[in-house]
Amino acid sequence: MENTVEVSHVSKSFNGQSVVRDISFDIASGEVFGLIGPNGAGKTTIIRMLLDIMRPDSGEIRILDAADKIKDMIGYLPEDRGLYRRLTIMDTLMYLGALKNRQSKERTLELLDKMGMLSNRDMKISELSKGMQQKIQIIAAICHDPGFIILDEPFSGLDPVNMKLVKDLIIQLGKEGKTILISTHMMDQVERMCDRILMIHKGSGVLYGSVGEIKSRFGKNTIFLEFEGQLENIAGVRKINYSGNYAELILEEGADAQNVLKNIVSMVRVNKFEISMPSLNEIFIQVVEGS
Repeated sequence: MENTVEVSHVSKSFNGQSVVRDISFDIASGEVFGLIGPNGAGKTTIIRMLLDIMRPDSGEIRILDAADKIKDMIGYLPEDRGLYRRLTIMDTLMYLGALKNRQSKERTLELLDKMGMLSNRDMKISELSKGMQQKIQIIAAICHDPGFIILDEPFSGLDPVNMKLVKDLIIQLGKEGKTILISTHMMDQVERMCDRILMIHKGSGVLYGSVGEIKSRFGKNTIFLEFEGQLENIAGVRKINYSGNYAELILEEGADAQNVLKNIVSMVRVNKFEISMPSLNEIFIQVVEGS
Protein backbone atom coordinates (compact mmCIF):
# COMPACT_ATOMS: atom_id res chain seq x y z
CA MET A 1 0.00 0.00 0.00
CA GLU A 2 1.30 3.47 -0.88
CA ASN A 3 2.45 5.61 2.03
CA THR A 4 0.90 9.01 2.74
CA VAL A 5 3.59 9.90 5.27
CA GLU A 6 7.26 8.95 5.41
CA VAL A 7 9.47 10.20 8.23
CA SER A 8 13.14 9.21 7.97
CA HIS A 9 15.75 9.70 10.73
CA VAL A 10 14.29 12.99 11.96
CA SER A 11 15.87 14.84 14.88
CA LYS A 12 15.12 18.20 16.52
CA SER A 13 16.80 20.16 19.30
CA PHE A 14 16.00 23.39 21.14
CA ASN A 15 18.71 25.42 22.85
CA GLY A 16 21.06 22.47 22.66
CA GLN A 17 18.58 20.05 24.22
CA SER A 18 17.52 17.10 22.03
CA VAL A 19 13.72 16.76 21.90
CA VAL A 20 13.33 14.27 19.02
CA ARG A 21 16.10 11.75 18.31
CA ASP A 22 16.42 9.85 15.04
CA ILE A 23 12.70 9.09 14.61
CA SER A 24 11.56 7.08 11.58
CA PHE A 25 8.07 5.84 10.71
CA ASP A 26 5.59 5.70 7.85
CA ILE A 27 1.81 5.86 7.61
CA ALA A 28 0.03 4.05 4.79
CA SER A 29 -2.89 5.54 2.85
CA GLY A 30 -6.13 4.77 4.68
CA GLU A 31 -4.33 3.80 7.89
CA VAL A 32 -5.34 4.93 11.40
CA PHE A 33 -1.98 5.41 13.13
CA GLY A 34 -1.39 6.07 16.83
CA LEU A 35 1.35 8.39 18.11
CA ILE A 36 1.63 7.80 21.85
CA GLY A 37 3.96 8.62 24.71
CA PRO A 38 4.05 10.33 28.12
CA ASN A 39 3.89 14.10 28.53
CA GLY A 40 7.05 15.76 27.26
CA ALA A 41 8.03 12.78 25.08
CA GLY A 42 8.24 14.85 21.86
CA LYS A 43 4.84 14.09 20.28
CA THR A 44 3.89 17.76 19.81
CA THR A 45 7.24 18.52 18.19
CA ILE A 46 6.73 15.66 15.72
CA ILE A 47 3.23 16.93 14.89
CA ARG A 48 4.53 20.47 14.34
CA MET A 49 7.19 19.16 11.98
CA LEU A 50 4.56 17.18 10.06
CA LEU A 51 2.56 20.41 9.74
CA ASP A 52 5.70 22.29 8.59
CA ILE A 53 5.32 24.72 11.51
CA MET A 54 8.94 23.90 12.25
CA ARG A 55 11.66 22.11 10.31
CA PRO A 56 13.75 19.17 11.55
CA ASP A 57 17.45 19.73 12.22
CA SER A 58 18.17 16.54 10.27
CA GLY A 59 16.25 13.83 8.48
CA GLU A 60 13.45 14.01 5.95
CA ILE A 61 9.64 14.23 6.03
CA ARG A 62 7.51 13.44 2.99
CA ILE A 63 3.72 13.88 2.99
CA LEU A 64 1.41 12.92 0.11
CA ASP A 65 3.01 14.01 -3.15
CA ALA A 66 4.70 17.13 -1.77
CA ALA A 67 2.57 19.36 -4.02
CA ASP A 68 2.61 23.15 -3.62
CA LYS A 69 -0.74 23.24 -1.83
CA ILE A 70 0.01 20.34 0.50
CA LYS A 71 -1.15 22.28 3.59
CA ASP A 72 -4.65 22.56 2.13
CA MET A 73 -4.79 18.75 2.06
CA ILE A 74 -3.98 18.35 5.78
CA GLY A 75 -6.60 18.54 8.52
CA TYR A 76 -5.45 19.34 12.06
CA LEU A 77 -7.22 19.13 15.40
CA PRO A 78 -5.04 20.89 17.98
CA GLU A 79 -5.18 19.85 21.63
CA ASP A 80 -6.02 23.46 22.57
CA ARG A 81 -9.21 24.85 21.08
CA GLY A 82 -8.99 27.78 18.71
CA LEU A 83 -12.55 28.75 17.75
CA TYR A 84 -14.01 32.23 17.38
CA ARG A 85 -16.39 32.52 20.32
CA ARG A 86 -18.64 35.25 18.86
CA LEU A 87 -19.28 33.50 15.54
CA THR A 88 -22.01 30.96 14.96
CA ILE A 89 -21.11 27.34 14.36
CA MET A 90 -21.97 27.56 10.66
CA ASP A 91 -20.09 30.81 10.06
CA THR A 92 -17.05 29.39 11.87
CA LEU A 93 -16.95 26.21 9.81
CA MET A 94 -17.55 27.95 6.50
CA TYR A 95 -14.79 30.46 7.26
CA LEU A 96 -12.28 27.78 8.27
CA GLY A 97 -13.14 25.75 5.17
CA ALA A 98 -12.55 28.81 3.00
CA LEU A 99 -9.08 29.27 4.52
CA LYS A 100 -8.18 25.87 3.06
CA ASN A 101 -9.63 26.89 -0.35
CA ARG A 102 -12.09 23.97 -0.11
CA GLN A 103 -15.27 25.47 1.31
CA SER A 104 -18.26 23.11 1.04
CA LYS A 105 -21.59 23.94 2.66
CA GLU A 106 -22.98 20.52 1.72
CA ARG A 107 -20.12 18.62 3.39
CA THR A 108 -20.25 20.89 6.45
CA LEU A 109 -23.98 20.25 6.94
CA GLU A 110 -23.43 16.52 6.45
CA LEU A 111 -20.74 16.45 9.15
CA LEU A 112 -22.89 18.49 11.54
CA ASP A 113 -25.64 15.96 11.05
CA LYS A 114 -23.30 13.00 11.70
CA MET A 115 -22.10 14.62 14.92
CA GLY A 116 -25.63 15.43 16.13
CA MET A 117 -25.03 19.19 15.82
CA LEU A 118 -27.16 20.15 12.82
CA SER A 119 -29.94 21.72 14.90
CA ASN A 120 -27.33 23.84 16.73
CA ARG A 121 -25.74 25.32 13.60
CA ASP A 122 -26.90 28.90 14.39
CA MET A 123 -25.64 28.86 17.98
CA LYS A 124 -22.57 30.92 18.88
CA ILE A 125 -19.42 29.08 19.89
CA SER A 126 -19.54 30.82 23.29
CA GLU A 127 -22.90 29.13 23.99
CA LEU A 128 -21.56 25.60 23.54
CA SER A 129 -20.46 23.12 26.19
CA LYS A 130 -16.89 21.85 26.25
CA GLY A 131 -17.91 18.61 24.55
CA MET A 132 -19.91 20.42 21.85
CA GLN A 133 -16.95 22.70 21.13
CA GLN A 134 -14.74 19.64 20.77
CA LYS A 135 -17.09 18.17 18.16
CA ILE A 136 -17.10 21.46 16.22
CA GLN A 137 -13.31 21.56 16.38
CA ILE A 138 -13.20 18.04 14.91
CA ILE A 139 -15.57 19.04 12.10
CA ALA A 140 -13.39 22.10 11.44
CA ALA A 141 -10.39 19.78 11.01
CA ILE A 142 -12.08 17.70 8.29
CA CYS A 143 -14.71 19.92 6.63
CA HIS A 144 -12.31 20.72 3.74
CA ASP A 145 -12.04 16.98 2.97
CA PRO A 146 -8.31 16.53 3.69
CA GLY A 147 -6.37 13.44 2.65
CA PHE A 148 -4.21 13.44 5.81
CA ILE A 149 -5.79 14.16 9.21
CA ILE A 150 -3.90 14.81 12.46
CA LEU A 151 -6.03 14.55 15.62
CA ASP A 152 -4.41 15.60 18.90
CA GLU A 153 -6.47 14.29 21.87
CA PRO A 154 -9.72 13.97 19.84
CA PHE A 155 -11.70 12.51 22.79
CA SER A 156 -10.99 15.35 25.20
CA GLY A 157 -14.13 16.53 27.02
CA LEU A 158 -16.44 13.97 25.41
CA ASP A 159 -18.95 11.76 27.23
CA PRO A 160 -19.18 8.05 26.26
CA VAL A 161 -21.96 8.64 23.69
CA ASN A 162 -20.07 11.40 21.88
CA MET A 163 -16.81 9.48 22.20
CA LYS A 164 -18.47 6.67 20.23
CA LEU A 165 -19.68 9.19 17.62
CA VAL A 166 -16.16 10.48 17.13
CA LYS A 167 -14.65 6.99 17.09
CA ASP A 168 -17.16 5.85 14.45
CA LEU A 169 -16.41 8.95 12.37
CA ILE A 170 -12.65 8.30 12.51
CA ILE A 171 -13.10 4.66 11.50
CA GLN A 172 -15.38 5.69 8.62
CA LEU A 173 -12.84 8.26 7.40
CA GLY A 174 -10.20 5.53 7.38
CA LYS A 175 -12.48 3.29 5.31
CA GLU A 176 -12.89 6.18 2.85
CA GLY A 177 -9.12 6.16 2.33
CA LYS A 178 -8.19 9.08 4.59
CA THR A 179 -4.88 8.73 6.42
CA ILE A 180 -5.26 9.53 10.12
CA LEU A 181 -2.74 10.14 12.87
CA ILE A 182 -4.14 10.12 16.41
CA SER A 183 -2.16 11.36 19.39
CA THR A 184 -3.84 10.53 22.70
CA HIS A 185 -3.28 9.21 26.22
CA MET A 186 -6.41 7.03 26.00
CA MET A 187 -4.75 3.68 25.38
CA ASP A 188 -8.04 1.75 25.21
CA GLN A 189 -9.13 3.83 22.20
CA VAL A 190 -5.74 3.41 20.52
CA GLU A 191 -5.96 -0.35 21.03
CA ARG A 192 -9.42 -0.51 19.43
CA MET A 193 -8.89 1.89 16.53
CA CYS A 194 -5.28 2.02 15.39
CA ASP A 195 -3.69 -0.28 12.82
CA ARG A 196 -0.17 0.51 14.03
CA ILE A 197 1.44 2.71 16.66
CA LEU A 198 4.66 4.55 17.41
CA MET A 199 5.45 5.11 21.08
CA ILE A 200 8.10 7.67 21.86
CA HIS A 201 9.74 8.32 25.22
CA LYS A 202 12.29 11.02 25.96
CA GLY A 203 12.42 11.84 22.26
CA SER A 204 13.23 8.33 21.05
CA GLY A 205 11.08 5.64 19.46
CA VAL A 206 10.59 2.74 21.90
CA LEU A 207 7.72 0.76 20.30
CA TYR A 208 6.71 0.64 16.64
CA GLY A 209 4.44 -1.77 14.81
CA SER A 210 0.95 -3.23 14.87
CA VAL A 211 -0.86 -3.35 18.22
CA GLY A 212 -1.05 -7.15 17.99
CA GLU A 213 2.68 -7.47 17.30
CA ILE A 214 3.60 -5.20 20.18
CA LYS A 215 1.33 -6.98 22.65
CA SER A 216 2.69 -10.37 21.61
CA ARG A 217 6.22 -9.22 22.48
CA PHE A 218 5.16 -8.86 26.11
CA GLY A 219 3.86 -12.45 26.31
CA LYS A 220 0.58 -14.02 27.36
CA ASN A 221 1.11 -13.27 31.04
CA THR A 222 -2.06 -11.40 31.92
CA ILE A 223 -5.43 -12.36 33.40
CA PHE A 224 -8.52 -10.20 32.89
CA LEU A 225 -10.90 -10.79 35.79
CA GLU A 226 -14.49 -9.79 36.55
CA PHE A 227 -15.27 -10.57 40.17
CA GLU A 228 -17.39 -9.89 43.25
CA GLY A 229 -15.68 -9.53 46.59
CA GLN A 230 -12.29 -8.39 47.85
CA LEU A 231 -9.02 -9.55 46.32
CA GLU A 232 -6.04 -9.97 48.62
CA ASN A 233 -2.43 -10.96 47.97
CA ILE A 234 -2.40 -13.69 45.30
CA ALA A 235 0.51 -16.08 44.90
CA GLY A 236 1.98 -15.83 41.40
CA VAL A 237 0.59 -12.34 40.71
CA ARG A 238 3.12 -9.51 40.37
CA LYS A 239 0.73 -6.59 39.90
CA ILE A 240 -3.02 -5.86 39.92
CA ASN A 241 -4.66 -2.97 38.03
CA TYR A 242 -8.12 -2.39 39.49
CA SER A 243 -11.16 -0.86 37.78
CA GLY A 244 -14.20 -1.40 40.01
CA ASN A 245 -15.16 -5.07 39.85
CA TYR A 246 -12.71 -5.64 37.01
CA ALA A 247 -9.00 -6.26 37.34
CA GLU A 248 -5.98 -6.85 35.15
CA LEU A 249 -3.58 -9.27 36.86
CA ILE A 250 0.04 -9.34 35.68
CA LEU A 251 1.57 -12.73 36.47
CA GLU A 252 5.05 -13.41 37.77
CA GLU A 253 7.40 -15.13 35.36
CA GLY A 254 6.70 -18.87 35.31
CA ALA A 255 3.45 -18.58 37.27
CA ASP A 256 0.73 -21.17 36.48
CA ALA A 257 -2.53 -19.43 35.56
CA GLN A 258 -4.59 -22.41 36.76
CA ASN A 259 -3.02 -22.23 40.22
CA VAL A 260 -3.68 -18.50 40.27
CA LEU A 261 -7.34 -19.17 39.42
CA LYS A 262 -7.62 -21.66 42.30
CA ASN A 263 -6.32 -19.01 44.70
CA ILE A 264 -8.70 -16.40 43.32
CA VAL A 265 -11.89 -18.53 43.58
CA SER A 266 -11.09 -19.16 47.22
CA MET A 267 -11.32 -15.39 47.84
CA VAL A 268 -14.00 -14.02 45.50
CA ARG A 269 -16.82 -14.97 43.16
CA VAL A 270 -15.42 -15.08 39.61
CA ASN A 271 -17.75 -13.96 36.79
CA LYS A 272 -15.10 -13.86 34.07
CA PHE A 273 -11.54 -15.18 33.83
CA GLU A 274 -9.51 -14.66 30.67
CA ILE A 275 -5.84 -15.37 30.02
CA SER A 276 -4.49 -12.87 27.52
CA MET A 277 -1.71 -10.51 26.52
CA PRO A 278 -1.34 -7.32 28.58
CA SER A 279 -3.38 -4.26 27.64
CA LEU A 280 -1.68 -1.47 25.73
CA ASN A 281 -2.17 0.69 28.82
CA GLU A 282 -0.15 -1.76 30.93
CA ILE A 283 2.55 -1.98 28.24
CA PHE A 284 2.71 1.84 28.17
CA ILE A 285 3.25 1.90 31.96
CA GLN A 286 5.85 -0.89 31.85
CA VAL A 287 7.88 0.84 29.14
CA VAL A 288 7.81 4.26 30.83
CA GLU A 289 8.53 2.93 34.33
CA GLY A 290 11.13 0.48 33.01
CA SER A 291 13.13 3.24 31.38
